[in-house]
Amino acid sequence: MAYKFDIDTTPPVPALPITKDKTKIDVRYAVISPYTTVHIYWDSKNSELKYEVEEPVLTQDEKKLLDKLENAMVEMINVNVVVEKTQEAVLGYLDKTARLLIDELNLSLSESSYNKIFYYLYRDFVGLNETDPLINDYFIEDIECNGLNSPVYIVHRIYRNIRTNINFDSIDKLASFVEKLAQRCGRYISYASPILDGSLPDGSRVNATYTTDISSKGPTFTIRKFTTLPWTPVQLVSFNTLSPEMLAYFWLLIQYKSNILIAGGTSSGKTTLLNAVSFFIPPEARVVSIEDTRELNIPRENWLPSVARSAIGIGTVGEVDLFKLLKNSFRQNPDYVIVGEVRGQEAFVLFQGMASGHSSLSTMHADSVDTVIKRLETPPIELSPTLINTLDAVAIMSHSIVKKEHTRRLSSIVEIINVSPEGIAITNTPFIWNPADDKFYFKKDSKVFDKIKRRYGLTDEQIQAEFTIRTKLIYEMYKKKIFDFNEIQMIVNEYYKNPEAIIQKFNLLPPPAPQKEHQRTYPTGLRY
Repeated sequence: MAYKFDIDTTPPVPALPITKDKTKIDVRYAVISPYTTVHIYWDSKNSELKYEVEEPVLTQDEKKLLDKLENAMVEMINVNVVVEKTQEAVLGYLDKTARLLIDELNLSLSESSYNKIFYYLYRDFVGLNETDPLINDYFIEDIECNGLNSPVYIVHRIYRNIRTNINFDSIDKLASFVEKLAQRCGRYISYASPILDGSLPDGSRVNATYTTDISSKGPTFTIRKFTTLPWTPVQLVSFNTLSPEMLAYFWLLIQYKSNILIAGGTSSGKTTLLNAVSFFIPPEARVVSIEDTRELNIPRENWLPSVARSAIGIGTVGEVDLFKLLKNSFRQNPDYVIVGEVRGQEAFVLFQGMASGHSSLSTMHADSVDTVIKRLETPPIELSPTLINTLDAVAIMSHSIVKKEHTRRLSSIVEIINVSPEGIAITNTPFIWNPADDKFYFKKDSKVFDKIKRRYGLTDEQIQAEFTIRTKLIYEMYKKKIFDFNEIQMIVNEYYKNPEAIIQKFNLLPPPAPQKEHQRTYPTGLRY
């Protein structure tokens, strides 16, 4: 009997409603079409949002047949084939193997039963078992399992922390899954080496523990998903993460090769902002990026992404760290260098690159400019104040609570004017977020704009006109709901090549008279 099976792991991404009233949330969308959907709704009994994975329901007989097939397949399946080949080849291989076993075991299956069972075979051998729907959900940022008999939690892009209906109730099953994660990461985990830190083939970061010695609730895992389509600058405006003026400011700084550091706490949105502002890099520029784990996704052709590699086996054999990658990157003639995160000796190389004229962007774990400077000046980094002076601006991202909702905000942009030999910084803050009214304020005075004017021979009127026009352009894209990754990049690139055409297309009027300090003219509406 011939069977036909098809599966789509990248169904269309829906436009989810954003509402402050969580009790009104009730959405359902496909993550593995046509077999798996997720349902996010308000659970009135427990007074919380619930994330339920809805998979094909098997009868008792179908469950027994699935167990027989899976047990038999373990002996036959070639993991390398099902993981590394194309989707069509994978489906063909699994279908052929499953049909062979059905004939050998003399099993009787209807086509509808086979399709349901085949989905689970695909999920468990090709995918990541119960978590596979979560891996395929575009909106999920993190997947968190705290151990045995504990619900898996997710961090949703729109609705934030939510409990799921997935629960590992067998320690053997959970340990086996952690072993599978290690295998997919190309690493090894055992009782002797019970901590896993690696990356899945798609770039998602995995951290896991293996034994009750490490975690009293048994094996645990956290998966930080790699986003193939990151948030665009205009989407961040729609979430009120930052204002159009802030983006226009970054655009000018990046065009004129300034050095920017994005600081903030864990999961505050540092990499998201770094990826968003990289849209403003001129289209002809060569970009080299260096990361511990692949998270950046820059919409351009002339981009060389590099990822650090851990040691193979014991010791440092085969290790390629950020320091080596960064040192090598300056031999690759970059116009812009992007480092995912600085925290060690690689910072010295990065700031030497800044001092030699390579425009650089990076992130750092710190909650203020003072903390940034202290971290840069003390071990293990130990930079001299002279090198720190090559930094032009520090953006501070914060994970805040506004009206009882978890939000991410660009709380301030601080310009570094001078760092004295004693490590005391003189700064200027042109942009600030006020948590009291959840609004952004800016002032006309920018010391980095003054630097740009001196370096490139621009007048104050010219740079203020550009700042106003770009602010208007970003706000017009927001009003017209232009959120598409490629469309926004095309508009930015076209503005570099033919600004008059973009100004005419979006009907951007000549700039108005200079505004008073701290006056907002471009409100943003939507919140998380």
